[in-house]
Amino acid sequence: MKGLLGKKIGMTQIYSKTGKAIPVTVIEVTPNVVTQVKTLENDGYVATQLSFGDIRENLLTKSQKTHFAKANTTAKKYTREIRDMNGYNLGDNVTASIFQKGEMVDVASVSKGHGFSGPIKRHNQSTGPMGHGSGYHRGVGSMGSITNNRIFKGKNMPGQYGHDNTTVQNLQIVDFSEENNFVLLFQKKLHEDKELILLKLKLKLVAVERNHELKKVQVMLDKVLQEIRNEDMVELLLDQNQIEITH
Repeated sequence: MKGLLGKKIGMTQIYSKTGKAIPVTVIEVTPNVVTQVKTLENDGYVATQLSFGDIRENLLTKSQKTHFAKANTTAKKYTREIRDMNGYNLGDNVTASIFQKGEMVDVASVSKGHGFSGPIKRHNQSTGPMGHGSGYHRGVGSMGSITNNRIFKGKNMPGQYGHDNTTVQNLQIVDFSEENNFVLLFQKKLHEDKELILLKLKLKLVAVERNHELKKVQVMLDKVLQEIRNEDMVELLLDQNQIEITH
């Protein structure tokens, strides 16, 4: 597993060799600092804590100042932990070079907030007749059967829309620059500007790789068991009087 913290700058477009315009989202990824390394022996799981975004030191608490001082780095605004990310030491810098062009990643961030919204915008419900005589245009609709004397849970109602922690899967890295600290993602709509973005290797791909490794281990175990059950090996051990057969 590998990941990186960044900030959405905005959108632009680039052109392919054939002249086709490709819409991309620009993510600023200044070098992340490893502020903590968690191991299986000390913490019970493997993870790497990354910090991103410089802020004034007087905005930190005393414990936070001590935490960043251990990594020999300045005060950071954002700190996130990425499971199963290893191979780094305390104080190391993680840059955009960990990714490759064409690689698929999952992007986690806060979605764009829309405030208090009605059911048509929030749940994509249909409007009523728009003629003047209908008297019901953008309402909630039926509340359900009257015999139950209550409204069932899950009824689409007006309320807060957006500003949720969301993850968009399977986004392709079109380009990146370690010198200019940016990553271009092929996506038309991706969260809100100036929001913290967490780029992680495609989770489904990681699961497939783990299953592939487990299958390899299972094949190796089957081969070992087959060798143990081999009659020639048993006869050899009998000839050397290393085992005894009991009835």
